[in-house]
Amino acid sequence: MIPTGKRTKVVTLENPGGPVPDGAGGFTETWAPLNPPTAWVALDALASADMERLTADTLVASGTHAATMPYHPGVTLQTRLTYTDPDRGARVFQVLGLRDPEEARRELVLVVAEALP
Repeated sequence: MIPTGKRTKVVTLENPGGPVPDGAGGFTETWAPLNPPTAWVALDALASADMERLTADTLVASGTHAATMPYHPGVTLQTRLTYTDPDRGARVFQVLGLRDPEEARRELVLVVAEALP
């Protein structure tokens, strides 16, 4: 389990919301915050060896980071994390894989991919 002091970034957690009409006959994807909507995470860039270790039992094509956070029952493979970096601005990460290491609902380890702007 990662100590609380290592979780240095606050992220906003969101899942897809309902479609919203765009006024032209189509729909726009919206995002809805989870409850609670934020979490403190440890966000670490993945090296190739780390990627293979974290995803040995899961097919994950392009994870860029590992995010370790307290367990949250609303986090799924559809969840996105948004982090405001003081130097780089808003960064968005899509969850590609997740696991509850001890199956005790205390912690989640996520494999995420950073979305390009």
